[in-house]
Amino acid sequence: MVKAERPEPGLLPRHLAIIMDGNGRWAGRQGLPRLAGHQAGARTVDLVTTECARLGLEALTLYSFSSENWKRPADEVDALMTLCQAHLVDQRARMIENGIRFRRIGRREGLPTSVLDASDACEEATRHCPGLTLCLALNYGGRAELTDAARTLAAEVAAGRLDPESIDEAALEARLDTHGLPDPDLLVRTAGEMRISNFLLWQISYAELVVTDVTWPDFGTAELHAAFEVFAGRARRFGAIAPTADG
Repeated sequence: MVKAERPEPGLLPRHLAIIMDGNGRWAGRQGLPRLAGHQAGARTVDLVTTECARLGLEALTLYSFSSENWKRPADEVDALMTLCQAHLVDQRARMIENGIRFRRIGRREGLPTSVLDASDACEEATRHCPGLTLCLALNYGGRAELTDAARTLAAEVAAGRLDPESIDEAALEARLDTHGLPDPDLLVRTAGEMRISNFLLWQISYAELVVTDVTWPDFGTAELHAAFEVFAGRARRFGAIAPTADG
């Protein structure tokens, strides 16, 4: 049983990113339809978000629906969008109560109006919340995000508003969906797959990676705290050489 304690400062990431995987496999093992897995996964979103807010993390980014997920069967995509819209509506008051600021990242184009309206309403309602920033990646792809940022820079140069010689990493970063947030220092992937799936390609350059075989619906506070323990034990060198005991 994990104690509901607040770990020491410095032992937690500032920004946790999670690739939420395994909803369908979880449902299959239970003899349930895939939608039941996604519904169970939505409950895990609430649990993990609440715990991250309680612990004082600055940001939590969840990979909810990738730009590649449109390849899934149409009925599953429709069900996912309906679930997303309903969940955003249902959780808005809870976000405000817990001081959570909501932010959607990913391309708007292609998302149903109902989802966009619900996410926009959440962003507006939680705009001044002082705690955790919850980023929900919807219709998101890391390559698409970088392409959009490059296109924005090119347009600003063409319009004469930006000197091309002034373009550096900070200029590109300022045009990413996650601008203003610290880069994730911990990336967790559930359900055991060893890949990053086009997620936050720029931002996770120095993130610590933790992969668990636990599927997303079964991922609870115990698994979350276990990932934080792994993170706390990592030596983060950022390309430098670790200091030796004798200096």
